[in-house]
Amino acid sequence: MKVIAKPSFLIFQTEMAMLTLGHSKLNATLALGFPSNCIRRMGLITKLRYSVTDRTFTSNSVDPIPSKSDSVRKRGGGSSSLYIRPSLSEMKKEKAAIREKVYQFLRGIGIVPDELDGLDLPVTVDVMRERVDFLHSLGLTIEDINNYPLVLGCSVKKNMIPVLDYLGKLGVSKSAITQFLQRYPQVLHASVVVDLAPVVKYLKGMDIKPDDIPRVLERYPEVLGFKLEGTMSTSVAYLVGIGVGRREIGGLLTRYPEILGMRVGRIIKPFVEYLESLGIPRLAVARLIEQRPYILGFGLDEKVKPNVKSLQEFNVRQTSLPSIIARHPDIIGTDLKPKLVDRRSLLNSVLDLDPEDFGRVVEKMPQVVSLGSEPMLKHVDFLKDCGFSLEQIRKMIVGCPQLLALNIDIMKLSFDYFQTEMKRPLEDLVTFPAFFTYGLESTIKPRHKVVAKKGLKCSLSWMLNCSNEKFEQRMDYDTIDMEEMEMEPSFDMNSLMQPRSDESNSDYEDSDEDNE
Repeated sequence: MKVIAKPSFLIFQTEMAMLTLGHSKLNATLALGFPSNCIRRMGLITKLRYSVTDRTFTSNSVDPIPSKSDSVRKRGGGSSSLYIRPSLSEMKKEKAAIREKVYQFLRGIGIVPDELDGLDLPVTVDVMRERVDFLHSLGLTIEDINNYPLVLGCSVKKNMIPVLDYLGKLGVSKSAITQFLQRYPQVLHASVVVDLAPVVKYLKGMDIKPDDIPRVLERYPEVLGFKLEGTMSTSVAYLVGIGVGRREIGGLLTRYPEILGMRVGRIIKPFVEYLESLGIPRLAVARLIEQRPYILGFGLDEKVKPNVKSLQEFNVRQTSLPSIIARHPDIIGTDLKPKLVDRRSLLNSVLDLDPEDFGRVVEKMPQVVSLGSEPMLKHVDFLKDCGFSLEQIRKMIVGCPQLLALNIDIMKLSFDYFQTEMKRPLEDLVTFPAFFTYGLESTIKPRHKVVAKKGLKCSLSWMLNCSNEKFEQRMDYDTIDMEEMEMEPSFDMNSLMQPRSDESNSDYEDSDEDNE
């Protein structure tokens, strides 16, 4: 070991100055007046001392060459180094071990974690347990979580609570939140500002009242996941284009918000065009959608077309299909064929009604397919008690199937008046069974009194089957028009196509492709 001739005290002071104060090495040594060779040696010593600050130095250490053990310690990443970091493989192993613990916890409570690979999960089992417990508090079961396990990637504080608070402020009830999340758990991933608020703003812009927003969301929570420029806008535009009133859109969407998720080219347009092909004008279809928007949800290939085919198989004439659907559109969305089989069998057993007559019954009152067997039998028994023969009853039912659905107590009152005051033969009722469909106090009594006062002899049809205004005109006739006597009530398709004050033509062009 070489010894410096100058006092080591001064060297020690120099090192302290350079290490503690950070002054320039050159200036500090020159200020003390050391020879140049000492300066160079001290520079090496100082450089070593200055570059490694986490070690303990002695004032007489002058060897500038690091020891072999130090070199090995540096290369090997000894525990004394401040710059030690776990290797990538070690980090992966540690992360996998943590994930496996979380997976074991989930498997232990019945949750299958297979779909969670690649998803950021909590670093501890406790945090995962908190999420599961919170979901349980919302009413979700293990089965619900297994249906959408990705919900476990949602933070309680960062994701779930903000979304639930927002839904609560909109008015979504706590009692509905469980079913809401069962149908659309993806909402818990959403951003209130970026995803949810714009959709709610759009719904309000469609004239859905703020108080109805919760109802819309509870009925169709999936709407919160739609893009504004996609299916929602095109479906509304198409409906307006075929004649749905703009002022009707808000109420229509409130009652059946599922329309917002229907693609024009795949669902709405084919449905409209099929009804047109049956003979229902497009504007009439638009009015039906306004009145019963849920008919758009009847599967065209699954329900509508098979039901139309069934009607034809049961002797409903092609020309009657538009009237049947316009009056009772629900008939094309029900499980129709079994009902037709059952009702035809019943009426055939009770009235000996042949297939052709059954077809006429359905044409005049399509609701017959929904009538219960017991009420129908009670009405037949009532007519029997009135003195009508089986053949007369069959003729009356075919002529006016509504007799199978009217209030029997009211029918009794009308029949009593017919017998005691009008004193007409039963055959008049066989000829015009619709007599029972008119109000006794509002129509039958006042008109009968006028006719009796004038001493007119007329049919029940001529007296009843007209408006009040038309009836007053008839009272001025010198003779009775026989053609008017034979007139039967019928459905007028034009009644569905009355113009609206808010109607305007739309330039919306039909497209088989939807922008989404």
